[in-house]
Amino acid sequence: MGDCKQTKLYNKHVACGGKMVPFAGYDMPVQYVPGIVGEHLHTREKCGLFDVSHMGQCFIGAGDGTFETAAKALERLVPADIQSLLPGQQRYTQLLNDDGGILDDLMVSRLGTRGRDHTLYLVVNAGCKARDFVHLKTCLPDGVNISVGDDTLSLIALQGPKAPDVLGALNPAVRNLVFMTGADVPLTDTIRAYVSRSGYTGEDGYEISVKHGDVEALAGILLEHEAVEMAGLGARDSLRMEAGLCLYGHDIGTHVSPIEAGLLWSIPKHRRAANANYMGAARIAADIADRSSRRLVGILPHGRAIAREHTEVHDLDGNAIGEITSGGFGPSVGGPVAMGYVARPFTKVGTDIHVIVRGKARPAKVVKLPFITHNYFRG
Repeated sequence: MGDCKQTKLYNKHVACGGKMVPFAGYDMPVQYVPGIVGEHLHTREKCGLFDVSHMGQCFIGAGDGTFETAAKALERLVPADIQSLLPGQQRYTQLLNDDGGILDDLMVSRLGTRGRDHTLYLVVNAGCKARDFVHLKTCLPDGVNISVGDDTLSLIALQGPKAPDVLGALNPAVRNLVFMTGADVPLTDTIRAYVSRSGYTGEDGYEISVKHGDVEALAGILLEHEAVEMAGLGARDSLRMEAGLCLYGHDIGTHVSPIEAGLLWSIPKHRRAANANYMGAARIAADIADRSSRRLVGILPHGRAIAREHTEVHDLDGNAIGEITSGGFGPSVGGPVAMGYVARPFTKVGTDIHVIVRGKARPAKVVKLPFITHNYFRG
């Protein structure tokens, strides 16, 4: 497919009947034989295996060998509290520009491996990773370095309620991980991986960072389990949408702040002041104080009509009040679901609104996110 790159699981995708499409510079499977709905429901009920090797993986470390130096440096670029991370802990945050717009959202972990617990491990979005890596290299101070792992590491996600049974059969220690923690563990006599209990589906599960040379064998072992089926980008999108999780380039981007996107929960109270020492802190504080003019909300259209991205949102008098940023069919919900930005007066849960689908105003309601209950394992 042109100049698209291929992940190390490309041949596995084709062999499993994956429909390959260009995505973020890679040939990626959008779906397999069961189809998006089938893969979505199988993940919710049992276990889906996703190739997310197109995502960016990198490590940040300080020349003085201390975690404090590396953490303080990254805290200049993100609103999260990085210094408080314990070995093995993971945190969701955002890279911000000077204006408080979101350059990318990402996961940050403090490695728990003995001798490496001074190192930060980052997973960033595929479409942003080249820019992210340049931004980090440019903005990190002297003595703090970034090492990109994309040339050596693949990333797969095992998601769904059966994931602990499947991965736990390879190493029981992964059952003891709780949501947003990780560990370096052996999975076979020859395969080690960094396993975090996390994902982007709303389900329990794991993300597994493993060497390129081991990922095909590991995927084959996981797929031998009767509960596991491959799942593609289509199901990944419908799963994260039902879970109320933002997608970069759609629900979030440089045009919005974390506060507008409903991500205040990811910023600790002591990092919400205008004088907090990170890019965009003044915008964060201003949006909190002024409550911002718009907010990302869940939207539940009535009936079966799907309100997709860029669909206009109107009040009941026909005035434009916002726009859909993600929308589609929610297989677990059994109908259409959507997320979008609306003006502050219309953000209250239960507010009746209209979505303009094919030129016709159709009834909808503002609802609380997520659309399904998160099933993360918190111990």
